[in-house]
Amino acid sequence: VQLVESGGGLVQPGGSLRLSCTASGSIFNINAMGWYRQAPGKQRELVARITKGGITNYSDSVKGRFTISRDNAKNTVYLQMNTLGPEDTAVYYCNAQGIIATTFLPESWGQGTQVTVSS
Repeated sequence: VQLVESGGGLVQPGGSLRLSCTASGSIFNINAMGWYRQAPGKQRELVARITKGGITNYSDSVKGRFTISRDNAKNTVYLQMNTLGPEDTAVYYCNAQGIIATTFLPESWGQGTQVTVSS
C-alpha cells in the first residue's frame, strides 16, 4: 500500500491550496484517512481526519479554514486549505489507518508534501 500526495507548493498569505492523497494497492477498506503536518523544529501534529463514514475532526488552529473530504471509491482524501497564513507552513503528511488490503496494516504514511505560505 502506498500513499501518494500532491498539491503542495508556495502560496501567498490569504491564499488557498488543495492537497490530495491517493492510496494505491489491493485495498478493500480504509477506516480513517487524515492529514498531519510538521513545521521545522516542531512535532508532527494532526491537522484533520475523516472516517470512512464521513466523521471529521480538525485541530483548533485550522477549524473554519480547512476542509477535509474523502472519496472512498478512489481511496483518496483531500484537504482544502483556505485563508492560509505563514503559520501553516509545514510538510503535510497523508495518513491512513485500519487498512485492509492483502494483509492488515494498522497505519501507513505518505512521503509528505511541502506547503509554504509566504509573500
